[in-house]
Amino acid sequence: MSARRIEQHREAVATLLAPLFQTRSVETLTLSSERLAADPDGFRARTLAAAVASPVSLPPFDNSQMDGYAVRSGDLTAAATGTPVALRVADRIAAGDTGTALQAGTAAPIMTGAPIPPGADAVVPIEQADPPRFLPPTTTTGTVSFAAPVTHGTFVRPAGSDVAAGDLLLPAGSHLGPAQLGVLAGTGVTEITVLQRIRVLLIATGHEIRAAGEPLAAGQIYDSNSVILTQALHDAGCTVVARPCPSDDAADLLALLTAAPKVDLIVTVGGVSAGAREVVRDALGPLGVEFLHVAMQPGGPQGLGEIARPSTADGDAAAPVPVVSFPGNPVSALISFEVFLRPLLRALAGLPRPERALLRAPLATAVESPAGKHQLRRGILRPDGTLELVGGPSSHLLHSYAAATVLVHLPVGLDTAAAGEPVNYWSIDD
Repeated sequence: MSARRIEQHREAVATLLAPLFQTRSVETLTLSSERLAADPDGFRARTLAAAVASPVSLPPFDNSQMDGYAVRSGDLTAAATGTPVALRVADRIAAGDTGTALQAGTAAPIMTGAPIPPGADAVVPIEQADPPRFLPPTTTTGTVSFAAPVTHGTFVRPAGSDVAAGDLLLPAGSHLGPAQLGVLAGTGVTEITVLQRIRVLLIATGHEIRAAGEPLAAGQIYDSNSVILTQALHDAGCTVVARPCPSDDAADLLALLTAAPKVDLIVTVGGVSAGAREVVRDALGPLGVEFLHVAMQPGGPQGLGEIARPSTADGDAAAPVPVVSFPGNPVSALISFEVFLRPLLRALAGLPRPERALLRAPLATAVESPAGKHQLRRGILRPDGTLELVGGPSSHLLHSYAAATVLVHLPVGLDTAAAGEPVNYWSIDD
């Protein structure tokens, strides 16, 4: 059987996950500084499921854009260089103060963000006053002079100039970044409806893997795949339950699935090749997961399908769950995630730019590639705009991946490319 092309397998994975787009659940989050402090991860990579109208105007009152003096513009009509107008200094107004009405012939020291007092209609910056500094707060009498007129509304932020009460604050589908969360908090919104995160069970497999900090016996390695894919899934807007399976026994993997909580998607890493003890293939093949080869390097061995999980620990009724299986070499696993899962999961989470932009630049040096495979090479974009490959094509070279800022695409049919030849690439330095 010939290898499947990348495009075909991408379509197969998209078809497998299509039901998740049709059954997206929503949840309500309480928005407060206390909730953010207690559960900062709860607001990571969130998308609004329902539009939010502003309960108040923002700003809620006319306020000062500058440190200076609140004045009546009519008091300074005659002000000019050589014939300044002196006004009596009124009580100081700080941010958070209510202030009192400004009388004609007076100027009130005012701080940035403080409410414009009734009667005032402009603010003169402190550096344009004489003296160009505030009088001590203990001063009970004093004057300040101005050598130029001021226009009505100067350095005044009108109430509702950002958003008016009842206006659409954020539409459904908005990604909640810092600015969006800030405007929700700034208008006093306390509850928002968001898309529920896709829950993923991540199982890195292999008799040889051990957790960081454990001593390694001969032939054993530290489990990097759980860390790699957990972070990649988090960045794609998922909630992750990582359950490594340091065994090549299918019964151990099936027992782990039985004990795991309810999830929307299962991702496995390792155990999908044609070896004698391939734990994922042995355990999930009989349940309906298909294992095949994709014409890509690294990341050729792949698996996908849907399984009816055994009865779960929480007593949930068995339900079909999609499974996506990646090869076990760390670079193969991460590139497989980039190619097949990342765009779909980001789209499910409502995150912006689910697909990486396909860019183009010339190679810095010549390269060879197997003509029958779509090769993805790690590289960097040099200051001169050329692509420099980092490390070789092998799937164990994780350190070179960590140094890379791009993935270079060498498509099926390309066996050699000369220096200066343009090729496609993805930026991965976000």
